[in-house]
Amino acid sequence: MLQLAWKTLRPRKPVPGRGLLDPSVTDMRVHPGDLDILLHVNNGVYLQMADIARWNYLADLGGFARLGERRWYPVVAASTVKYKRSLQLWDRFRITTRVLGWDERVVYMEQVFTRGDVVYASAWLAGRFLSRDGSRIPMPDVIALLGDDAPASPTLPPEVAAWARSVDVAHREGAVGHEAHTA
Repeated sequence: MLQLAWKTLRPRKPVPGRGLLDPSVTDMRVHPGDLDILLHVNNGVYLQMADIARWNYLADLGGFARLGERRWYPVVAASTVKYKRSLQLWDRFRITTRVLGWDERVVYMEQVFTRGDVVYASAWLAGRFLSRDGSRIPMPDVIALLGDDAPASPTLPPEVAAWARSVDVAHREGAVGHEAHTA
């Protein structure tokens, strides 16, 4: 939790030339407070670690100032994590965060936890942006703000598109405006 607070209050510096579709890498280490009673990283802590990596992704793009000017902020609409191996005390690991694509409602991201070449966990998430008054920001507006000549969305991998439909976050054709959907 302290790492998340620190990264939120003191984001890392933007990476010159970083694009929306470029992966962002966050190196971390397991601390005693990250462990559960079985002495491995608690499943909920993985989600906090993923939050830190997403903050770093936004920082890499120089997105904090631009989002702050508009008073927009990101939230997670849905996430699914697949755990393969247990991270243990003092393990050093890496989270690679990348955007898979977006639609009118949300951005789809993948986050992969690795030690060396070994995958420990992977996650898909759908995120959206809200304004301070609680209204939803259409994803194309966010992409235009963060993307500096943003490309069109890549085609989502079929399994991610199926997941988005199954958790009911995918854009639905024929909906009236972005306010027609529930969070």
